[in-house]
Amino acid sequence: MDKYYKKWFLPVVTPAAILFFAVIVIPFAAGVLYSFTSWRGTYFAGGGVFESFVGFDNYIAAFKNPRFTNAFFYTVKFTLLAVVVINVVALVLALMVTSVRQGAGVYRTVFFLPNLLGGLALGFIWQFIFQNVFSDILFGANGIVSIPFLTNMLQDSNKALIALVFMVTWQMAGYMMIIYITGLNNIPADLYEAAQIDGAGKLQQFKVITLPMLMPAITIVFFLTLANCFKLLDQNVALTDGNFNTRLLAMQILRTTRDTAPPDYGMAQAQAVIFFVLIAAVTLIQLSVTKRREVELS
Repeated sequence: MDKYYKKWFLPVVTPAAILFFAVIVIPFAAGVLYSFTSWRGTYFAGGGVFESFVGFDNYIAAFKNPRFTNAFFYTVKFTLLAVVVINVVALVLALMVTSVRQGAGVYRTVFFLPNLLGGLALGFIWQFIFQNVFSDILFGANGIVSIPFLTNMLQDSNKALIALVFMVTWQMAGYMMIIYITGLNNIPADLYEAAQIDGAGKLQQFKVITLPMLMPAITIVFFLTLANCFKLLDQNVALTDGNFNTRLLAMQILRTTRDTAPPDYGMAQAQAVIFFVLIAAVTLIQLSVTKRREVELS
């Protein structure tokens, strides 16, 4: 069997490796290089790559750009809030579904379905809900229940932040629930039986058995939610289009070329590199912390 794997390893891996380098590594390296130049998309201001070299000017200009700094902090606030809410909701759904004796598969399917919707379609659906259903039908002055905070949610940056969290939770929680269900199903029933014999209540069992044994699943879910929330773009475009200071970092990078004349692709690329470093640093720290927690509790 080892000879078989060794024989076919290179023929199978080589095409994937070539594609990876062609599609990921080379464009990434070119993007990092362009972030140090005055690149304008179709030409370099100065003649060539080396003639247009500006050093760290694009990075300095990015941090001096109020739109970038606003998008940076708005993204951090959104991600921190969304990660907590998604994980709590997903875990609660997983606990509910695993406790159901009949029809569990139906509930899993229903909760998972929102994850199949594309980001743009999802954003436009919830844009209609927030602008028409919430503001006019349910919570407006002439609505069923008057709750001013839940009206015109997309015209205020703080309300839009809540709206974004609500929307991504509705989309992602079902997918994360499946991961938590897998983790819950891998917990031996003997542990709960022994805890019941010792007189442990449900809350104590959850704290002492469920959470420690779920740490591998929690590591995966936290990684996915952190990365996906930091990279959120389509939903932001469809829901608010970045109006009322609701740009996330991904949209800020996309719109930088529209905000500058001539389009400054070099600055946009510098922002993309900063974006990459931020996501990489946060996810690596999160993985290190949660993995270490797994070792401590094993």
